[in-house]
Amino acid sequence: MPKGYWVSVYRTISDPDKLAAYNKLAAPAVKAGGGRTFVRGGRVVAHDAGIAERTVLIEFDSFERAVAAHDSAAYQDALVALSDGVERDFRIVEGID
Repeated sequence: MPKGYWVSVYRTISDPDKLAAYNKLAAPAVKAGGGRTFVRGGRVVAHDAGIAERTVLIEFDSFERAVAAHDSAAYQDALVALSDGVERDFRIVEGID
């Protein structure tokens, strides 16, 4: 079964305090959903129309588990804390088998 991934690229971070509040809530929500974080921040080299800002990559055992973790009450609480503190491109994608 193909794995599922959260891919999040931040365009701007306008409120670091909201991002910190989100991180406190999101980390346990991701872990409870079976997610494993492979990339969170760190160095970025962007090409073409890419944005060299914060990037996050999280792996789940399946696409369905990735969607369920996003839709969980715990993660939805994290999104409320994040609110308008960032602008990001967030995707849930299916890996290849």
